[in-house]
Amino acid sequence: MSDENLELVRRRFAAALEDDWATTLEAVDPDVEIHDFDIPDAGGVFRGHEGYRAWVQRWTDGWESVRMEDPEFRAIGEDCVIVLFRMVTVGKHSGMELERDDAIVYRFRAGRIVRVDYFNDQEQALEAVRRGA
Repeated sequence: MSDENLELVRRRFAAALEDDWATTLEAVDPDVEIHDFDIPDAGGVFRGHEGYRAWVQRWTDGWESVRMEDPEFRAIGEDCVIVLFRMVTVGKHSGMELERDDAIVYRFRAGRIVRVDYFNDQEQALEAVRRGA
């Protein structure tokens, strides 16, 4: 199952970058939970497909441009995939560029993404995966 999960995340990740919501959400459980450890004051946990869209919208609102470069996809066990990537953004109002190494952890149950955790620190994400959090 880990290879299947890895491929689902690769497809979903690419589709999200293209704003292809139909493909992005096809493997996402309707009751998905999104935990964003980058913007902790963003309103807690986002839930469901609408929550997924709201989370992405809230995150991108402050940026003029967003690029996710050099994604590395890793299957962790049978029910987890982590994506490590370089985030490059330009502030909408400041014009300042920000570069950092971010990560997204996807948790699966029965072939569906049931939880998404976003980290602005790859080591923090890897540690969370090691702990099973």
